[in-house]
Amino acid sequence: MDEERQLQTDEQSNGALEVAKEKTRRYARHLWQIVSRYSARASTGDEVYRPQDIPERFEYKHPLLLTLLGVVPYLLVAAFGVSLFWDFEGVSYSVQGYILEFEGLLKILSVSGLIGFLTNWLAITMLFKPTERRPILGYGLIPAQKDRIAFRLAQAVSNDLINPEIIKRRINETKVISRYRAQATRYIRSIIDAPEFRSELKKWLVNYVDEMIADQEIRAALAEKILLQIEESVEDNSVEQIALKAYSFIKGREMQKIIEEALIKLPTSVESGLDKMDDLLDQLPEKVDEHSEVIENMVTTLLYKLINQLDVHSLVEDNLREYDEQRISRIIQGATNEQLRYIQYLGAVLGTVGGLVIWKPALSLLILGMVAVMILSADAVLYRLRR
Repeated sequence: MDEERQLQTDEQSNGALEVAKEKTRRYARHLWQIVSRYSARASTGDEVYRPQDIPERFEYKHPLLLTLLGVVPYLLVAAFGVSLFWDFEGVSYSVQGYILEFEGLLKILSVSGLIGFLTNWLAITMLFKPTERRPILGYGLIPAQKDRIAFRLAQAVSNDLINPEIIKRRINETKVISRYRAQATRYIRSIIDAPEFRSELKKWLVNYVDEMIADQEIRAALAEKILLQIEESVEDNSVEQIALKAYSFIKGREMQKIIEEALIKLPTSVESGLDKMDDLLDQLPEKVDEHSEVIENMVTTLLYKLINQLDVHSLVEDNLREYDEQRISRIIQGATNEQLRYIQYLGAVLGTVGGLVIWKPALSLLILGMVAVMILSADAVLYRLRR
């Protein structure tokens, strides 16, 4: 084979190759549109992944309680205001010789309750604010520890929640690849069994071959390639070379022209042989089922390689680091806001109870102890009955 002719042929075919690539890309897009259209029609309704709904917020059985507790701080402020002008001066009460002096009680209870409320409010507020570093106030706890929180959370997720071994075990336990392979087989069958799809696919194939062969530049390049392949195959056989030249001489045309004329008839040949495509399409689902084990092993191997390259720790940590401080605070507050309000208001109630202890330590502790025992006992009984 003449190398110079080979180079010349390659140069001539470059332009035809670019044209062929452009036509192929256009027909590939058309084919994808056909498949997508019939895929939408052939939806099997099988299980697909859907994001889980957001878990419902925990709500207390008595939502009115939160409203009532929210009133307590205002009552304490009002009581403290009243105590500045009147605070049970000279008021006392005798119970079997035990005298209870009420003077100053209003101020003790209001101040103790407000201290309890404000202490809890300040502690909760300092978790989230200030979101930006201040000269004196500094940072809120969560904003200041954003990077550490991101690292620890990523570490917990990657070590205990999501890691390659857990994912692999989950894949094996659920047999997800096998299920989706079977689903894909049913899906393919539902598409290729549609007569309209087969008709469009045949039409697409005929049009593709017809347009490619109709282009003289592409046809000439194909003929030249075929001729080169023929000449290479008979290069070492002088008898076949003589026969090839004799055939060209008898036809009175160059061999390339003969090949081009044969290529022009190709679309007709393809169209006449389209009935065999139905047999191929009918056999496709069975072929997939026959090689199901090989397919599943290949998919599993590829999936394992992808999982092993997945750095869950870095993925989670990098994403969390991109969150600004306010966003992290909003996420935590959005999930726990109601419980945080309970903590603030209960601080006011407990502070008020603490004021009673300051007022009459022995009597208050005795009564509070009895109340605590009653509440714990009732809770234990109700818990056992519910179980």
